[in-house]
Amino acid sequence: MKEWIIETSGLSKRYKGRYAVSNLNLKIGRGEIFGFLGPNGAGKTTTIRMLLGLIQPSGGNIQIFGQPLRRNRLQILRRVGSLVEYPSYYGHLSATDNLEAIRRIIDAPKNRISEVLDIVGLSKEAKRPVKGFSLGMKQRLGIASALLGSPELLVLDEPTNGLDPAGILEIRELIKAMPREHGITVLISSHLLSEVEQMANTVGIIRQGEMVFQDSMASLREQAHGSMALRVSDSMKAMRVLAQSGIPSQHEGALLTIGQTDDEYVARAVRELVASGHAVYRVEERRKSLEELFLRIVGEGRGL
Repeated sequence: MKEWIIETSGLSKRYKGRYAVSNLNLKIGRGEIFGFLGPNGAGKTTTIRMLLGLIQPSGGNIQIFGQPLRRNRLQILRRVGSLVEYPSYYGHLSATDNLEAIRRIIDAPKNRISEVLDIVGLSKEAKRPVKGFSLGMKQRLGIASALLGSPELLVLDEPTNGLDPAGILEIRELIKAMPREHGITVLISSHLLSEVEQMANTVGIIRQGEMVFQDSMASLREQAHGSMALRVSDSMKAMRVLAQSGIPSQHEGALLTIGQTDDEYVARAVRELVASGHAVYRVEERRKSLEELFLRIVGEGRGL
């Protein structure tokens, strides 16, 4: 039976009569990288702030590690690391000194500083002033600070925002290693499906404060199934031939499209057409991109 690290039921947050988050039911299992997706202003950061106890919900319940957040906030948050929005540092201090300031507040072991710098790949830069760091290095240092308390759950809000491609790759590989190498469950929010697709194994999509999709990344990919396009001679007659053989198709000029893409189904359609005297000039797959599917979900507000 799956162990749920985060569970919410009916989670809502209202501001001046308007719901920023409405009736949100969220489940994240141990060891997952959960991609929390939605356009800017969809309610991602508001949800994360409620999960971290930074703002109070207007309604609903939050359980983290099987405990109600409302009653066990301090015990729960000691087991959680987070990076919400852009991290701030003392630019004149080194990475080590910045982490030391945080370590003293949370009372983490002193040797933990070298451990987290090694995890995020900043050991060689430990003594450099942070003001000389690139944006990607600063973001890695932010993740290091979130890891200081040896968390079981890591919450990252738009961690690749504003990074160049090299910085995005660094952060992506770092996040992917968290469950595998350190046993940490990760919740990562983003408005870019292309980024989350390369890290997460489960995904939730939020639109205007409401969850419109929540399942595995594999399931989302299945929703993006495409069609097969066949360029044939006399497409109208060819469509009738396929219909008589129980293969529904659509006519688009000189093309026929069929809704299934498995090899045997396509081979059968081609055989029927050739046996009826039709020339088949080309067969090609038309696959919807995940990005197109994501835009349709958030644009129309429909679940799948």
